[in-house]
Amino acid sequence: MWVKNTSLFTMESTSVYWKPIFYILEDGVECWLLNARHMHNVPGRKTDIGDAEWIAQLLEHGLVRPSFVPPKPIRELRNLTCYRKAQVEERSREAQRLDKILQDAGIKLSSVATDIQGKSARAILDALVEGERDPKVLADLALGKMRPKVPQLQEALVGRFSRHHGLLIGSILAKIDFLDSVIDTLSEEIDQVIAPFEAQLQLLDTIPGVDRRIAEVGVDMSRFQNSGHLASWAGMCPGNNESAGKRKSGRSRKGPKFLGALLSESAAAAGRSKGTYLGAQHHRLTGRIGYAKANKAVGHSILVACWHVLSMGLPYNDLGADWFVRHRPEAHARRLAKQIEALGYSVTITPSEAA
Repeated sequence: MWVKNTSLFTMESTSVYWKPIFYILEDGVECWLLNARHMHNVPGRKTDIGDAEWIAQLLEHGLVRPSFVPPKPIRELRNLTCYRKAQVEERSREAQRLDKILQDAGIKLSSVATDIQGKSARAILDALVEGERDPKVLADLALGKMRPKVPQLQEALVGRFSRHHGLLIGSILAKIDFLDSVIDTLSEEIDQVIAPFEAQLQLLDTIPGVDRRIAEVGVDMSRFQNSGHLASWAGMCPGNNESAGKRKSGRSRKGPKFLGALLSESAAAAGRSKGTYLGAQHHRLTGRIGYAKANKAVGHSILVACWHVLSMGLPYNDLGADWFVRHRPEAHARRLAKQIEALGYSVTITPSEAA
């Protein structure tokens, strides 16, 4: 639903039904998209007209603010990247179904071949679909590094592969080939669409764990007042719920689904990096609050770093893996003293003049 207030149009976000109207209006007039959670339900206003009147009143009193809607180029890029991700996930599911059918047929190809979709494995699977059943003939199709494993392949290919399994395997392989073609086409289109943002991508590449993806937020950070606003919009910071001096659940709000998944992947990659601030932060928090929460905390740090990098146009400056030691040397000394005392030794901490 939407209402008009002077030259400003406001619209409540409802699933995807707001998009056609919003995209038409945004080219000619100023249009605000409002978060439904910011407008609490009011008794007696259960009609579209009543809701529209309520939205207009909230707007007149300045009680609502517009939600972030990426510009058209970023929206188109987001559609491409989201669809490509969906196809990659579907391809992974088909690969799992492929191994499941092979196990049902007693073919232990995955026990010998590291990749059952490699060239050697694919040649064997195609031969099985075409009707070949002789393990020696099938194993002899191995190529390259698989050649020394021919004896193991002969044993792994002894099973009860039937016409029924051949039909399923052939269908799965055909779908995997189709998905590969779709993914390649989307990747080429994404490379073309993302080319104008190459300078920003080079800056983001300097952050550990960050991939060349900008479709979820874009490159214009002026839409967010500071890094905290960006983190709050993305649902990557603790919730604020306090009443009567009691702090209740600090659970984070829900943010964009794909952005959360992307930050989780980036945080996991950064946690495995050596000699970096993000790697040290991930390792430090994992022992205290667990892997999942540490992942989210590091994802928050990555998002904050992205805001500063894109806002200032400068590459990422890593604080170093020893930043937590340099930042609080006394706490680090006490922690080491406790570890030594746990071994049965007594420790006295005396600061030196050099320190």
